[in-house]
Amino acid sequence: MNRAAMDHRNLWFLNARVTIRISSQDSSDGISVLEHHASQGDSPPLHVHHNEDEIFHVLEGEVRYRVGDQERQASAGETLLTPKGIPHTYRVESAEARMLTITRGEFENFIRALGRPADRQGLPDLSGPLTPEQAEALARACRQFGIELVGPPLS
Repeated sequence: MNRAAMDHRNLWFLNARVTIRISSQDSSDGISVLEHHASQGDSPPLHVHHNEDEIFHVLEGEVRYRVGDQERQASAGETLLTPKGIPHTYRVESAEARMLTITRGEFENFIRALGRPADRQGLPDLSGPLTPEQAEALARACRQFGIELVGPPLS
């Protein structure tokens, strides 16, 4: 087994690879810094975090964000706040994108609960819409961690 498989900070999460750069367990304030690496078209369902804000910082690529009724295109170097209580999602518009998600609270635990260890570098082999089983697991985890699914992914 290679180093990536043994490192619990590298996870496959839905259709993306998430690397936990700073764990909430490492911080006295419970702040997490998560790096998402995703391919074109990746878009989580429209959702609301009831317990924490999220800050997205695009490292590479082009990402379209929807926050409330507003849409914004962001590229490398741009940062966006998604306040708790406001519906939001994103869609990777370039071939691939890397972005940091900075948050606190239970979001990292949500990623860990739904993720699985990444056994190699790069992106997961799976892509496309969730299976019914994956959608139910996502909905269950969302309820557990204070996230409400309120709409479809961006198309």
